[in-house]
Amino acid sequence: MSRNLLSCAVAALLVPLGATLGSAQTRTAAVAQSAPELSSALETTARNVSPSVVQIFATSYTAGDGLVPRTGDLIRTERASGSGVIVDPAGYIVTNAHVVRGAGRIRVEVPRPATGTSLLGPADDVVGAQVVGMDLETDLAVLKIDREKLPAIAFADSDDLKPGQLVLAFGSPLGLMNSVTLGIIGAVARQLEPESPMVWVQTDASINPGSSGGPLVDLRGRLVGINTSIASQTGGNEGVGFSSPSNIVRTVYEQIKTTGRVRRGDIGVRVQTITPTLARGLGLARDSGVVVSDVAPGSPAAATGFRPGDIVVTLEGKPMENGRQFQVNLYRQAVGNFVGIEVLRDGQTRRARVPVEERRDPLANLSAAVDARQHLVSRLAILGIDLDAQAGVMLGVQRVPSGVIVASTAAGAIDSRDGGLAPGDIIYAVNTKPVAGLAELRAALDALKPGDPVVLQLERRGSLMYLAYSAE
Repeated sequence: MSRNLLSCAVAALLVPLGATLGSAQTRTAAVAQSAPELSSALETTARNVSPSVVQIFATSYTAGDGLVPRTGDLIRTERASGSGVIVDPAGYIVTNAHVVRGAGRIRVEVPRPATGTSLLGPADDVVGAQVVGMDLETDLAVLKIDREKLPAIAFADSDDLKPGQLVLAFGSPLGLMNSVTLGIIGAVARQLEPESPMVWVQTDASINPGSSGGPLVDLRGRLVGINTSIASQTGGNEGVGFSSPSNIVRTVYEQIKTTGRVRRGDIGVRVQTITPTLARGLGLARDSGVVVSDVAPGSPAAATGFRPGDIVVTLEGKPMENGRQFQVNLYRQAVGNFVGIEVLRDGQTRRARVPVEERRDPLANLSAAVDARQHLVSRLAILGIDLDAQAGVMLGVQRVPSGVIVASTAAGAIDSRDGGLAPGDIIYAVNTKPVAGLAELRAALDALKPGDPVVLQLERRGSLMYLAYSAE
């Protein structure tokens, strides 16, 4: 290569190199200029949101375990704390149900605005709170305090969240009131249980014990989620936290505020994600998307004419790509609404408006009112509820008019060849002696000595059965 050609080649290489260096310097200058702006935006968001974040103290009372040395130890006090956020100036607060469930006394620490320039503001206002209602399925609860003109946070549309978006998590981790951490959205629709329609927002913003119930907000200071749980091998934050999406939070809050409970919608269909194998076996027109696998008799979907094998194209105008997406979008529909669904059958597109009726899930509604202090049956290791007329109507019980409904139970509590008790079971009798409620059930069990045979007559899913074991 001649010297002239070599000089030209070097010059050709130096031109893009110089341009690259120049653009890098430009980017560095831009970052240096934007970093203070981002910091300022975060400071403004934290300053605006903090007055809406509260700390919650829950106190419960349980019986002392085993032999107690003093009479005063017969009752044990248990205290827990968590976080919450004001969503209505009239004193309505959203938190997690697990923060306040079973509490006999709830106090809320509300921040008071600083009046000067001191780093430490005035002492916070501690007030009593009442539980308006709880929803165990989403682990959300609504509290009410006797205060007005409070700084409430606005709801964002969680459907607009994107992975990588900056967010701030507020709360009282480890009891440290009104802490704030920065992170990003890791996923916008994380499903923690395979068959559950409930989805979660995943974030790496630091969430620790005590942060439960605190808000996750965007940089505009709007609520995008309620911090609920973490995935951890150590019990502390490892960068994988989960929050209830704000759209679900808003739906639960508005229903609880209005009626004290949550009514969930259903149209009576079960759907599955289409796979290539499923499509070939059923001869479907598409090898991806959503197919109807079941239509409940007498349901709104059946009345509208849906059939197994229908391919769901859209729900409320949104293309359906998998079964979970269909469940999640239907999950937020209010009872009494109509949802627009487009299906493909025999090469033809059909459109229908389907009424949303209340999902029949009576056990969840009953379990929300369970208090461990009142409903524990220790010899069965269950939480039970008296079967009265109202509960019977909700459960559809027709066999026996009285008994005890099993709301929850500890696995393996009964050593029986026929298994153990399960939520939804209704206990009617102990060793042929009818039990009308919790008091009679406890009395019948307390009369048994270790080694005595125990035969529980119960109803399970509409059928009567016996459960036999030996008393311990």
